[in-house]
Amino acid sequence: QREFTQKKTFTSWINSILAKHTPPYVVSDLYTDIQQGHLLLDLLEVLSGQHLPREKGFNTFQCRSNIENALTFLKSRSLKLINIHVADIIEGKPSIVLGLIWTIIFHFHIEELARTLACTYSQPSPDHPGAVDSSPKANRSAKKSAKIKERWKMSATKALLLWAKEQCSLHGSVSVTDFKSSWRSGLAFLAIIQTLRPGLVDLEKAKARSNKENLKEAFRIAELELNIPRLLEPEDVDTVNPDEKSIMTYVAQFLQYSKNLPESEEDMQEKVREAMGWLAAQEEKLAKLLVETENGTYYQKYKEMMSFMETFNQEKIPFLPVLSSKRGETELSEGQQQMREEWDKVISQINEWKAKLDQMLPSPLDSIEAWLQEVERLQAEDLPDLQDPFKAMSVFREIIVIFKGLMDCFDSHLDTLQSFKNEDEKNMPLVLPEKLEEMKRRFSNIRSTNPSTFLEYHYGLCSAIANEVKLKLNIWDVKYGAKESVESLLENW
Repeated sequence: QREFTQKKTFTSWINSILAKHTPPYVVSDLYTDIQQGHLLLDLLEVLSGQHLPREKGFNTFQCRSNIENALTFLKSRSLKLINIHVADIIEGKPSIVLGLIWTIIFHFHIEELARTLACTYSQPSPDHPGAVDSSPKANRSAKKSAKIKERWKMSATKALLLWAKEQCSLHGSVSVTDFKSSWRSGLAFLAIIQTLRPGLVDLEKAKARSNKENLKEAFRIAELELNIPRLLEPEDVDTVNPDEKSIMTYVAQFLQYSKNLPESEEDMQEKVREAMGWLAAQEEKLAKLLVETENGTYYQKYKEMMSFMETFNQEKIPFLPVLSSKRGETELSEGQQQMREEWDKVISQINEWKAKLDQMLPSPLDSIEAWLQEVERLQAEDLPDLQDPFKAMSVFREIIVIFKGLMDCFDSHLDTLQSFKNEDEKNMPLVLPEKLEEMKRRFSNIRSTNPSTFLEYHYGLCSAIANEVKLKLNIWDVKYGAKESVESLLENW
């Protein structure tokens, strides 16, 4: 029963995500459709916003390669794929497929949403971290900030549960303690709907209805009024031991809805001010670091950069919703435009710092780093879309020559990297081990994506040649004329 519920819920969730894919994709049988690998890659591309390498065909080798590409991408996101193997997915083993999809849902949907909960409350101003304000408003803010810090000691599961509790606590006797039996009566779903959209639900009437009636009503309202896909049916929840993962997946959609609700202008301005203060503090911190490490060794400079980036990436999480506003330039307020400019400025300074450090790598690592960047740039580029087939042939031939020339150095560069003696004359490390490991990982990524990149370039070249031939054949499709004109046609051919 649990496996059946998860398959149905996860399939509905995947279909709601793949509705955003171009073209849209609909899963009919999860265990069968996942075997080709295209479903996995489509799903991960929509969720991550990244373009992933893939084989375009459907034979066994191509399916295996696509699944391997998907699993490699998940591992690059530090996801632990315990006992999940390509062969099991190709066979469509239910427990393995469901385990993999749950890992994806939890990481890309539930954890991502749980992180945004830190933005529910105001953050202390980065400009005045030590300032003391004894006003009642300040005390409330301090308590909320402390509460947030405490929340982030919890797992994403507990954070989602705490959010659900908070929504239901506004409605008296509706209690939520888990993602199982607490939802059986349907009242918790209705209470969350009432909090998000007051007036849609009559909780007093609901208390007199059966579990199935309440669940049916909650799922109906959520679908029609909140545009939340119906992932569950009443019988999935009104049972002695409902499936925890299925309920979590559904509840997370209500949290997603709450994040998409329009904010008041006052709240938005306050968040912009906080983000601007944090960005100014980062810029100042970065400038200070550059001065302090100016005369240091490469090792010291890189270590400081890693420390800075670790803190930066952690601290930016609460500000991501306001920093990544999807409004167009014309819709942004003056404050938001300034904030976006400041963000671009800080990111530009960080990238400049990283680029300078890469150039400072001790020989021969500096030339290996430059080689890695050039190969990665070529692999990341989309195929040129040229209308003129003859010009396209010329461009693709040029790219293939460059790419082949770069890849001819692969083995020698890798050997040099692996045999690099990481110590100076005083037996002190020249480069942080993390940097060397990062470079080795990039070699592995290049090795795994190299054949498909090379094939894509050849595919582009062959397509250009085919288009040129078709173009000429259309021109040559004329009746035979005089001997001279026929000879001219043959010569052109």
